[in-house]
Amino acid sequence: MTSLLVGDLLEHAVAIHGSRVALADGDTRYTYREASERVRRLAAGLLGLGLTPGDHVAVLAGNSHRYWEAYFASHYAGTVLVPLNTRLAAAEIAFTLRDARASALLVAADFVEAVAGLRAELPDLRHVIALTGEAPAGMLAYERLLAPAPPLTHAARHWREDDMINLFYTSGTTGRPRGVMLSQRNVVANAQHGLMNFPFLEDDVWLHAAPMFHVADAWACYALTAAGARHTFMRGFSPAAFAEVVRREKVTLSALVPAMIGLLVDHPGPSAADYASLRLLVFGGAPMPVDLLRAARRCFGPILCQGYGMTEAAPMLASQKFEWLDYDSPAASSRLGSVGREVVGVRLRVCDAAGRELPPGEVGELTARGANVMLGYWRRPEETRQTLRDGWLHTGDLGRIDDDGFVHIVGRLKDLIITGGENVSAAEVEAVLCRHPAVAQAAVIGLPDRQWGEAVAAVVVPRAGGTLSAPDLIAHCRRHLAGYKCPRHFAFVHQPLPQSGTGKVLKAELHQRFAHLEVEG
Repeated sequence: MTSLLVGDLLEHAVAIHGSRVALADGDTRYTYREASERVRRLAAGLLGLGLTPGDHVAVLAGNSHRYWEAYFASHYAGTVLVPLNTRLAAAEIAFTLRDARASALLVAADFVEAVAGLRAELPDLRHVIALTGEAPAGMLAYERLLAPAPPLTHAARHWREDDMINLFYTSGTTGRPRGVMLSQRNVVANAQHGLMNFPFLEDDVWLHAAPMFHVADAWACYALTAAGARHTFMRGFSPAAFAEVVRREKVTLSALVPAMIGLLVDHPGPSAADYASLRLLVFGGAPMPVDLLRAARRCFGPILCQGYGMTEAAPMLASQKFEWLDYDSPAASSRLGSVGREVVGVRLRVCDAAGRELPPGEVGELTARGANVMLGYWRRPEETRQTLRDGWLHTGDLGRIDDDGFVHIVGRLKDLIITGGENVSAAEVEAVLCRHPAVAQAAVIGLPDRQWGEAVAAVVVPRAGGTLSAPDLIAHCRRHLAGYKCPRHFAFVHQPLPQSGTGKVLKAELHQRFAHLEVEG
């Protein structure tokens, strides 16, 4: 069977829908034919700088048509795209660029100054390209890079399906973020899963409202392009801005995290008429409280669709639509608390600690298999071996699958907090807290939060004779961590944290004891 690659998705769209608008970014409009030419010019421009196939090109920017162009230019340049979380602190950006061994960086104006201050720490970074406007000294301008470059007529390398094309960084349980290697096969398979599970039409308009540096939105670049649909973009999320773009562009589809949906539900401004064009609103990335799901149904109508996945699966594993469901019926509670059934092309099962499959209804670790499952973690062979075992992706989520095939997540094996759709490693935050000279011991846990799903909380033991306050620790954390990783709740205790016989902090006890901490700072 002929291999299907990322470039094939775009070339199919050009062949069938070449004169249709592909990208609508404010006043900027490009047809698929025009967008394809820009993609090929970008690829040629990158190669003209001396980049070679296999080099890593990072992006530090908000959503825009240029981000979409970068995703497809990787195919033609033969490079690997490395999207960076725009919420990272400067030290985290530097770590990620070093770890990824990025040769070039596409950067938005908001981050030019920060990147300029990091260049001395990044010997592998040979080129920095300013996405908008004129480039500062030592950088190149994106549009000037494209202008003289004749568009490539074909990819600069002979791609194989299992060659890496994307490197997404995500927090794990061991501290530092790790790079998830996604291949051509992974991203194309996930696009196909999306086309089969959410039928997309050429008349659809997808709003990139969630960050395009997350695979939870990036997959739509590929899937919606394959359908010949239109892409439109938001640079920063707010309820008023979301409603305005939906109304102006007649948006039919989007994907949001529950925290975003909560803001929309609570916002008094937009009316049902503002959302009239929407036909499908996908949510995922964090648990959705049932009361918020019911409120969203009243706000948007029967257009909600749950998605469950992870970066390691590019990301789609399970989904369900709710249009048929009576949300207020007693029987609905179980379905509303589920993340749906496995998507077409994915196999899910629940296993015990020995890897044996468990029968329906029993709780164990959720494991997955499919063509969308990652190659592994970049330069982390041991973590790859622990996560990919016997052909199965071990998700770290505890769950059960009922008799009807619906998946229910009941907890996590991993020491991971999901706040506002972002993964936070408790170990990483603990390590930063313990670098404060007045901290003797620290444990980080997630507490339920209606808006964010979970909020980061810290239980801290001060050193003898030391003085600590929440504002001091917040300021300390913000110097080293992205804002979403910084604890919002603190408890100060003056006895050692409870530990197991092997010295592991008993976080279940901390959850019970500190369930009602107040927000600090």
